[in-house]
Amino acid sequence: MSAVSPFRVLRAKPLWIANGVITGVLALLFTVFYVGANIDPVDHMAKLPVGLVDADEGVGQVDLGAHITDSIKKSTASGDKIDWKVMDEKEMREELGKGKLFGALVVPGDFTSSTAALTGTATTKTPARPTLTVLTNQSAGSVGSSLARTATTRAAENASLQLGKELTAQTGAQQAKLPAAARLLLADPAAVTVEDGHPLGSHSGLGLTAFYYALVLVVCGMLSANVISGQVDHALGYTHNEMGPLRRHRPLIRATRVQTLAISSTLTAALSLLMGTLVMAGAVGIMGMDASHLPLLWLYSVCAIAVSGIGALTLLAVFGTPGMLVVTLVFIGMAVPTAGATTPIEALPGFYRFLAEFEPLRQITGGIRSILYYDAQGDAGLTRGWVMMAAGLAAAALFGFGVLGWYDRKGLHRIPVETTPEKTPVPA
Repeated sequence: MSAVSPFRVLRAKPLWIANGVITGVLALLFTVFYVGANIDPVDHMAKLPVGLVDADEGVGQVDLGAHITDSIKKSTASGDKIDWKVMDEKEMREELGKGKLFGALVVPGDFTSSTAALTGTATTKTPARPTLTVLTNQSAGSVGSSLARTATTRAAENASLQLGKELTAQTGAQQAKLPAAARLLLADPAAVTVEDGHPLGSHSGLGLTAFYYALVLVVCGMLSANVISGQVDHALGYTHNEMGPLRRHRPLIRATRVQTLAISSTLTAALSLLMGTLVMAGAVGIMGMDASHLPLLWLYSVCAIAVSGIGALTLLAVFGTPGMLVVTLVFIGMAVPTAGATTPIEALPGFYRFLAEFEPLRQITGGIRSILYYDAQGDAGLTRGWVMMAAGLAAAALFGFGVLGWYDRKGLHRIPVETTPEKTPVPA
């Protein structure tokens, strides 16, 4: 028995330096990705798509609806933070129903006539104020919808005040003949109301169930890859398997790195059927999540887990022990802040918008959102989800099998092949 205490390893500087560098970098990167992406979404917001609908029918040659929408578009209060999409009401509803708009501002058909009634003197009754309607869209993301609501409401209120100044200047001396209530309304003629532009079910998590469901799929793929990789290594005899105090070791079955990845990927793809089924059963059957298109949701869930798992297996096989850190950064660290589910992509700094173009969680979330909220429309994110998953799987296969094949050709086996030493002839 060795008399050397195992605690002596704590005196080894390389042990402290290596672990200090790894854990320190990991802590710093997670801080940058999570806090940096969400620290000031209002300041970073640019070109947030919001619909602008002018349904005003006007009165004669007067069209105050066109006047107020022009005022909103030309306003410098929003700068380039809002991208006003001028469209009719039908198109606006379709875009809200695809998650392509975070909100909308609607000028009603009777806006001019209702505004003109404020200048009438025939009655002492307080005239009704014309209404500008702000529509929200929580299905596109609660934070994005909130940002759009705030900016749109402010723009509508500013436009109403500007219109009030012009109307007051036009009426001039006639103001003395108006009732007191009408004079007050004339200074700020339009009332601003807020409505839900694309209502969701009560079990939709205020538009966040798609994100959390997609996050579960990615985490299942990532964690299952770690488990399967270890179990395949144990089955081939490359590693020991410890269960509490028990330790088992199987006879070594030599396999190339390419063969090992192929075995692990096959197992992951097959078990994705089980995991995808249980995820959907837990979310919809047990927890009661609002969902439709269940066969499509099941198929998409299975494929998302399989692709995430095979991608993680590839990184583990190529990078070895550090592979788990790389997997955590790619599938969690960089993915969650850039998924566009909490903070919209349009409110992220430029670097995070770049990451969002290929990060797997964002692509998977878009497809789930389309299935759950937008009637599985392809241009609502489902088509992009399928295409990016296929591209991710192809990239993982090319990268993984390509690099591992090179390892094998160079003789960089996991356990060096034993060679029989040549016998030296015995001299006579």
